[in-house]
Amino acid sequence: MSIWDAFDRISKKTDTNGKIEFIIAGLGNPGVAYENTRHNAGFIAVDRLCEKLSFKTDRHKFKALVGEAVISGKRCLVMKPETFMNLSGEAVAEAAGFYKIAPENIIVIFDDISLEPGKLRIRRKGSAGGHNGIKSIIECLDSEDFPRIKLGVGAKPHKDYNLADWVLSRFSDDEMKLMGLSADNACKAIEYIVSGQTDKAMNEFN
Repeated sequence: MSIWDAFDRISKKTDTNGKIEFIIAGLGNPGVAYENTRHNAGFIAVDRLCEKLSFKTDRHKFKALVGEAVISGKRCLVMKPETFMNLSGEAVAEAAGFYKIAPENIIVIFDDISLEPGKLRIRRKGSAGGHNGIKSIIECLDSEDFPRIKLGVGAKPHKDYNLADWVLSRFSDDEMKLMGLSADNACKAIEYIVSGQTDKAMNEFN
């Protein structure tokens, strides 16, 4: 049995009518103009999760596109905020407040320019590290204690390159192949974290 066969079996084997226990938020900017840009790495990972588990984030709720999936026996709200990156916390906090989800059960997936495409870094908690989407979430939740999955998108070509221009630039074809790999690994990491195996996720992918 492949790891994905096992993932699908474990993830789908439960009642889907229970209480939402986790929020999984992939960060990015809405709209066609921002598709496959570096800042939308979180959206890319969520789209891959939808593909793997055969569900859609196609409902508008909590200032986001949302869907539901069962992962490791836990019912999860999966969301792509539509607030634009700098206000991501508004969507995440609204959903967390509605379902009474503690920060420890909110998994955030986002881009990291300090890592090369294809690389992941998983943390249990931490500061914003200069990322405006994470800064917004920390401010709106009043907590840094949420796990996060950082997807590498590559560093600026040179130090004088405008950061905003860089994160809003599109991946090359070769980079997109690497992002597909990191999106797959992010999906596996999500399963580990939801099942209480964050250390395993960190040991495997960091």
